[in-house]
Amino acid sequence: MIYDLIKSNDKMLKAYGIPFNFDNPPIDPEELSNNLKESMIAHRGLGLSACQVGLPWQVFVAGDPNDPDNITSFFNPKVVHMSDNKVLMEEGCLSFPGLFLKVKRPDLVRIRYANEQGNIVTQVYDQIPARVILHEMDHMTGITYKNRATSYHYEQALRQKKKLDKLRKANSERVRIL
Repeated sequence: MIYDLIKSNDKMLKAYGIPFNFDNPPIDPEELSNNLKESMIAHRGLGLSACQVGLPWQVFVAGDPNDPDNITSFFNPKVVHMSDNKVLMEEGCLSFPGLFLKVKRPDLVRIRYANEQGNIVTQVYDQIPARVILHEMDHMTGITYKNRATSYHYEQALRQKKKLDKLRKANSERVRIL
């Protein structure tokens, strides 16, 4: 089942997620995992948090949408360690289409999480996967990448988005004329 994305102004994006209870699951965890993976692929994201589709639990999926077998589900993740080395890089978000912000994040993270079977896993991720994981973990605590960007980078990204939106509109009108 493919979930629809909620609107960017939905209060769910600012809510703190509820830990997923494997002892009394509110939904079958494997079904939830599969639905989130399908939704992430359908929306062409590198990650998708449950809150982005209106679900309250601390769970997200991350991976390459072109390689569905290697998309990982993270239930109740906790950061065990983050690198002191931070990298400034542009990020996008399925909840804010067309808005690309420069955000500084650690280039390495070790996290502990439960997989969809409820088994505890501790794993180290670096570079892009680390960034995606930290971005999705932020969603679970009501933080978006807009909160992580400087005001300068946010204003710069808004100007760029307006420019691109104007070009898209002009191109779509030109296509209708043809």
